Amino acid sequence: MATVQSRNRSREKCVLVLQGGGALGAYQAGVFEALAQAGHEPDWIGGISIGAINAALIAGNPPERRVERLRAFWEQASSRVPYPSPFAQGWGRRLFNEAAAGWVALTGIPGFFTPRTTPPWLALPGSPEAISVYDTAPLRQTLLDLVDFDLLNNGPVRFSVGAVNVLTGNFVYFDNRDRLIEPDHIMASGALPPGLPPVMIDGEPYWDGGIVSNTPLQYVLDMRDNEDQRHDLLVFQVDLFSARGMMPRSLAEAAQREKDIRFSSRTRLNTDLPKRIEALQAAAARLAEKLPESLRDDPDVALLTRRAHEGGVTVLQLINRCEDYETPSKDYEFSRTSVEGHWQAGHRDVTRSLASPRWHGRPRPRHGIISLDLA
Repeated sequence: MATVQSRNRSREKCVLVLQGGGALGAYQAGVFEALAQAGHEPDWIGGISIGAINAALIAGNPPERRVERLRAFWEQASSRVPYPSPFAQGWGRRLFNEAAAGWVALTGIPGFFTPRTTPPWLALPGSPEAISVYDTAPLRQTLLDLVDFDLLNNGPVRFSVGAVNVLTGNFVYFDNRDRLIEPDHIMASGALPPGLPPVMIDGEPYWDGGIVSNTPLQYVLDMRDNEDQRHDLLVFQVDLFSARGMMPRSLAEAAQREKDIRFSSRTRLNTDLPKRIEALQAAAARLAEKLPESLRDDPDVALLTRRAHEGGVTVLQLINRCEDYETPSKDYEFSRTSVEGHWQAGHRDVTRSLASPRWHGRPRPRHGIISLDLA
């Protein structure tokens, strides 16, 4: 169980954790805009897939240009279907969304990916054309245009993005603390097959990190061992798929619900498991105090009680909730109407959360994790 302390002990280190989710990533942009307006600029950003792209746009720009760069990316990405939906809700809106998603699937996304001219079944086996439907060369240029990679690598914000090695199946993080981050690392984190091709890094092919884990939260919690322990962590965990939902009423709703569960499945695990481990380590620490002095310096005792001395973690969960008119194609439905709706929803959820009495009166944990969902 987490123990609490006075809120003025030290400054909290602000961490932004961005899940993958394609077009739903506009929600993260709205979240960031509201957090920045409230003075919560990130010290560390972790991202997967579209979260890696948003993370790069934030960490790779000075504070005064971050929202501008996010806006530029999302306006470009939604420019294929820039006109508004004639329907706000119901079957009409669902039909509009499906048509927009179909048009994107057929024509690609400006500044992101374009359909290949050669069908995969006619391409040379083993070539990028044979194992993917789209070419992501436009994304590389977009990143070069909108991200200052010198700032991303040498600036004050820690930057971490996840991908999976195609050959070994191992999940890896590319972190600016231990390597030079280039466009390829961000593109690898978002290379979701079979639509997008793997990205070669150091001679190894990488796919979208969401295949293994769709949230960087576990990496943040694991790597805090190496962080400056004078600061507690305040983690804004931005999820694009909700683990909770209604019973499906149709085949389309069943497909959408399955996708929500699949891509949100590790979210609760990544907070619940550390809480249980913390409880065990606290018990081990209490037990260690009862040991004879001769045993208290034993390496095994030190290992069992080590994390009991770390700072506390507060996780504010910001979850994009599914709308009634959304369909299974919502993660590649890049219409301007939906992108702006997701952006506004993210901004609104932050505003509500930070206005909550539970937020203003929240305790800061001395050790362990406190998780809040206030929106």
